[in-house]
Amino acid sequence: MSNYHLNDLQAFLAVARERSFSRAAAKMGVSASAISHAVRRLEERQKVRLLSRTTRSVAPTEIGEALIRSIGPHFEGIETELAALTRFRDLPAGHVRISCVDSMIEAIFRPMLREFLRAYPDVSVEFVIDNGMVDIVAERFDAGVRMGDSISKDMIAVRIGPDFRFTCVATPEYLMNRSAPQKPQDLIDHQCINLRLTTAGSCYAWEFGKDDRRVNVRVEGQLTFNSIIPILGAALDGHGVAFVPERMSRPYLDNGQLVEVLRDWSIVWQGHHLYYPNRRLSSPAFAALIDALRYRNE
Repeated sequence: MSNYHLNDLQAFLAVARERSFSRAAAKMGVSASAISHAVRRLEERQKVRLLSRTTRSVAPTEIGEALIRSIGPHFEGIETELAALTRFRDLPAGHVRISCVDSMIEAIFRPMLREFLRAYPDVSVEFVIDNGMVDIVAERFDAGVRMGDSISKDMIAVRIGPDFRFTCVATPEYLMNRSAPQKPQDLIDHQCINLRLTTAGSCYAWEFGKDDRRVNVRVEGQLTFNSIIPILGAALDGHGVAFVPERMSRPYLDNGQLVEVLRDWSIVWQGHHLYYPNRRLSSPAFAALIDALRYRNE
């Protein structure tokens, strides 16, 4: 097979993954017109339409999807094996792409990045913030971050953080003229700051537990975010009750800026894990990152 045949296939896979000629071109370091010409040449040569194009979107046709399933894993294997050649270098090199929630950047990744990036100057790490249940295989992430009990059994999971609680918090000023909730259902009488889940499209139902009881409450309020960090900020500004990890609220609880309510209903959650497909051959760069992140209960 000639080189331009392989280049055309790579161009097609890039467009199919990115759903955009311009983004695919940026990924491959060529012009959008070059990418478009390569895909059209492949379609003309095979006498099939592989991509459905409109003025606003690009998506694989049924035949295109079949081609992706058949050749995609082979190209991914080549990319992985090329990345694995860095084991012959003095230090790992490569790019690692991770999907995670914003609070994990501050809690887990930021504290280790200074030392890690200094130790591995040829490794780059890209974080994509997403509060949904992203498909890391389809979206071509090297790994994702979730709580341990929400990870599919066909994934490898590495614990990167301790067990933790969510706290239900508000400012003393907000609670001054209101009755503090005594049970989760009381939250319906309060201004609550919602988290919109990007995958489901709905707002997260706050989860509580006491003894053998579990209660999920869908709260209402004037503010909704799709990220946890601004929810904490809105609570500090007195806009209502927030439901955030204790590691985020603890400094403000300790200095009195926030007050915790419904603590006896708080659930202990299994710590966060880095997860990735079990069929994935780890590159040296990815293996180095896993080792740096691995939770050690010391």
